[in-house]
Amino acid sequence: MPQPTDPAVDNAAAEVIEQALVKVSGAPTNGEQNALLNRVVDAWRRRHGQGSPKPILTLVGGYAGSGKTEFSRFLSDITGWAFLDKDSLTRPMVERLLISLGGDPHDRHTELYLREVRPLEYRCLMETAFDNLKVGTSAILAAPFIAELQDPDWISRLTNRCAAKGIDVAAVWVRCDADSMREYIEFRGAPRDSWKLANWQTYVNGLNSETSPPTAHITVDNRLGAAISLADQTRETLKRILT
Repeated sequence: MPQPTDPAVDNAAAEVIEQALVKVSGAPTNGEQNALLNRVVDAWRRRHGQGSPKPILTLVGGYAGSGKTEFSRFLSDITGWAFLDKDSLTRPMVERLLISLGGDPHDRHTELYLREVRPLEYRCLMETAFDNLKVGTSAILAAPFIAELQDPDWISRLTNRCAAKGIDVAAVWVRCDADSMREYIEFRGAPRDSWKLANWQTYVNGLNSETSPPTAHITVDNRLGAAISLADQTRETLKRILT
């Protein structure tokens, strides 16, 4: 995205970003929500010489097909923070490990995957994030984080680890309706989704799409693809402002 040089243009772009984030997450109602919004706008300004250099770790969670990866990319486009997607980082390793354990390389639901492989995926993701954070680069992590965001102790340990290093933490949950999630999953055609599509009703019955995890600081409403559509519109608006 082009870098503005005129303070008036910079302020106009920052206002567009702020309005977009308020629309997808609702008007700020708590300190954490307002703090993350401020940090995103601050990061926009910092990309051209203003703002605070304090790093932040942002977790963007949600069910498969909810739009968490696209929303993470949008945040990264605005802020310049490192964007780390769990599947991109770990999928080849996960597939090879499952084969070596006698499993299906595309398994994401059996005890074999959940017990032997999933913890390693998240460990790789988190350690890669900390490699960035240690050198002052904020990071956005896109992963389901379903079990993690349901566990206040996990979040507390992470927050305490980050606080000891002067790092802020924010957790974002991307909410979506089942029909939209299925549409996106079918569109991307990833082999790891085969079981979900073949057993859709069973899979959906195990989801809680009505509420956010208790540790989420912000809920982004992407039902019917609303948040991702707004993110795309915001990108186009910024292009018009900045060119």
